[in-house]
Amino acid sequence: MSATTSLPQAPAAEAKKPSASQAILSLRNIGIIAHIDAGKTTLTERVLYYTGKQHKMGEVHEGTTTTDYMPEERERGITITSAAVSCAWKDHTINIIDTPGHIDFTAEVQRSLRVLDGAVVVFSGVDGVEAQSETVWRQADRYKVPRLCFVNKMDRVGAEFWQVVEQIKTRLGAKPLPIQMPVGKEHDFRGVINLLTMKQYIFDKDSKGANIVESDVTEEFREEAEARREELFHLLADDDEKMGEMFLAEQRPEADDLAAALRRVCLASKAVPVLCGSAYHYIGVQRLLDAVVAYLPSPRDAKLTVGLDPENHEKTLERKHYADQPLAALAFKTLYDKFGDLTFIRIYSGTLKKGDKLFNATRDRKERVDRIFLMHADAREPRAEAFPGDIVAVGGLKFTYTGDTLCDEDEPVLLEPPKFPDTVISMAIEPKTNNDKDKLANALARLSKEDPTFTHRFNSETGQLIISGMGELHLEIIKSKLVREHGVDANIGSPRVSYRETLTAAAEAEGKFVQQSGGRGQYGVCYLKVEPFPNDEPDHVLFESEIVGGAIPREYIPSVERGARGAAFTGVIAGYPTINIKITLLDGKYHEVDSSDLAFEMAGSIGYKEAANKAKPILLEPIMNVEVVTPEEYMGNLIGDLQSRRAVITELGDRAHLKVIRAKCPLAEMFAYSNACRSLSSGRASYSMEPFGYEPAPRGKYKEIMGDEKK
Repeated sequence: MSATTSLPQAPAAEAKKPSASQAILSLRNIGIIAHIDAGKTTLTERVLYYTGKQHKMGEVHEGTTTTDYMPEERERGITITSAAVSCAWKDHTINIIDTPGHIDFTAEVQRSLRVLDGAVVVFSGVDGVEAQSETVWRQADRYKVPRLCFVNKMDRVGAEFWQVVEQIKTRLGAKPLPIQMPVGKEHDFRGVINLLTMKQYIFDKDSKGANIVESDVTEEFREEAEARREELFHLLADDDEKMGEMFLAEQRPEADDLAAALRRVCLASKAVPVLCGSAYHYIGVQRLLDAVVAYLPSPRDAKLTVGLDPENHEKTLERKHYADQPLAALAFKTLYDKFGDLTFIRIYSGTLKKGDKLFNATRDRKERVDRIFLMHADAREPRAEAFPGDIVAVGGLKFTYTGDTLCDEDEPVLLEPPKFPDTVISMAIEPKTNNDKDKLANALARLSKEDPTFTHRFNSETGQLIISGMGELHLEIIKSKLVREHGVDANIGSPRVSYRETLTAAAEAEGKFVQQSGGRGQYGVCYLKVEPFPNDEPDHVLFESEIVGGAIPREYIPSVERGARGAAFTGVIAGYPTINIKITLLDGKYHEVDSSDLAFEMAGSIGYKEAANKAKPILLEPIMNVEVVTPEEYMGNLIGDLQSRRAVITELGDRAHLKVIRAKCPLAEMFAYSNACRSLSSGRASYSMEPFGYEPAPRGKYKEIMGDEKK
């Protein structure tokens, strides 16, 4: 028995509007995350088509996709910035954020996952778990985001569904629960089998997947499907109490029993349901949407929202997803375009209305909401109000940055901001004409507000303006934005590594700033201790005061901290920021008349430099995780080249018919590696990199590094 189903119609405009309570239970806020080129954007296009949101599917290779709307994205065929879209499926609203896969734009993934309730992780059926797959998985782990896995590109030569499932287990340390199995393989891949219902779905490519033939599992696949279903039951019994009871009682689960158990273990992040398909060839997308609705959480099902009391960071405050609660929202992205500045926010509790006055608890500033929009990539749909669970863009905010909390002034709360990696690459930049100096400064300030992983600073020793980012491509895109969006043309130097400094011993020193010049002078004395101390502070510098008895008046202690942090930021070896240290203010002296904030800030700076020079400072260089995928015949040449770049080979593996080399290598040695990789493999190898951390730079490289800084 078989049946043919057609593409569902978009919900009628006159359909009865659900209550706010019903709406939030049927809301899904999800992100689509993956390694670059796994098919995230194509999958998003298919979702928008099948949900009736748009009537023509865009293609990445044609530059016509909805979520890749920036000129740079369409030119390069990659996602650079996360884009939000909204659609409806089976009486549920699904807000989707399509995120970049390239490591240079990892901040887009970080801030998206911070505000999402669930995620779909896309893997290539051929390439499996790749380097950036591991990165986005760890990011989702950090924010405890329940997720589904979608093994894409199952129609490609070399695609192996069960091999990818095994990699999810071994490389990601996760517990995959395959709830489907593929029908056919590679070019013969044509559908999926639902292991819960034991139904088979064949997707008609000629109708672009709109027509689906549903039937019982055919004889060819029945034996394997029954064995896979039994295995799923056993896996669920390990993690779900009700399934365990059924297993011990030797009861056979119905499809509804399995589905309920899957939802429970998925929401608890104990395991991840795994599905398969081919987004490009219209296979499996509708069943993935069914799984999003069935297994991923609504905002009420998601983890409890907990914040801090702005007046007492030791005290925690809860916010529940109800419209009558005090407002609490997190700003996770800012965007500038020709239509006006926008701040993207996720509302956790309360109701936001156009014209509302808000309190920015992070910066202790008042804000006013001029406009509220529901975003569909770069298109805006005006809204009069927004409710818990909604992800909207608001206009009119003047002081709000990424990571800031917006709330009721009478009920303030501080929500956890997203965390971003340190920059690893720098370039010198200067305007082409003197008339562009102010325009460049304004443009860089806007770009750094928009992108937390882009920074700029002035090097007083060399007189250069330095921009820093996550990679060469990242800074190329910044340069392109300067021209296209801000009308500033600039000269940019060669890329340079962003080194760091740290201390390897503890040391103490006096910081003394005393000036007498007739009239009122300046007087500030402090005694500082510095020592190595790994920490998670935003600048990786922890400051503590042990002042007792008023040796330094309490109002001057922040000035000492400001001076010491400023000196740590410029380092004592080559002008690089110092990380993973602790500065302790031990003692000090002050003058009733001559002491001032300036005097103690200068004393803090002097004291830090004196102590740091005695604490055996060293330079740290950024180390990258490198993954090279190559035919076996080129493996030896590529390994030799990596070792000549000071790489440490950490793993050699297989991926279908190819070999995989994994290594850790200093970023300084990896510039222009793409050319070497191509030439050593006749263009057949590919590679990816992601930051691993910082390690001590060889002493023999110090002169070269310090010379680069002064160029």
